[in-house]
Amino acid sequence: MSAFQDLEILLVEDNEGDIQLTIEAFKEAKIRNQIKVVRDGEEALDYLRKQGNYTNVPSPDIILMDINLPKIDGKEVLSTMKNDPVLKIIPVIMLTTSSADADIHESYANHANCYVVKPVDLDKFMDVIRSIEDYWVSIVKLPSKS
Repeated sequence: MSAFQDLEILLVEDNEGDIQLTIEAFKEAKIRNQIKVVRDGEEALDYLRKQGNYTNVPSPDIILMDINLPKIDGKEVLSTMKNDPVLKIIPVIMLTTSSADADIHESYANHANCYVVKPVDLDKFMDVIRSIEDYWVSIVKLPSKS
């Protein structure tokens, strides 16, 4: 496992239970990743733009983002990111309870890298998070930070 790079992961999620489950699933994999959490779309954009309380944060290598967020929803955050020349290269995984065709279509139209529906079953949720980590940490080559 030492061959894997350490990743900065930004989790954009307002549900405290899902935040804790996601962090726990990443811990269980025993791969050193830094997970930062923001709880609404406005905070996510501040983090990504290094504004306000986030002037000295590292840029994320990958983003896990819910669609249904307070203030600015995940689809709007995604669209804003993918229209920004600096932010658009960061892979975004939409991780949400919505299985609505319109949400899936809009997410891909705005260049989401993938769309994953959160299972309601705890064990399946943990499996999904582990699968995301296995794929994005072990298999995919991410762009280096400039």
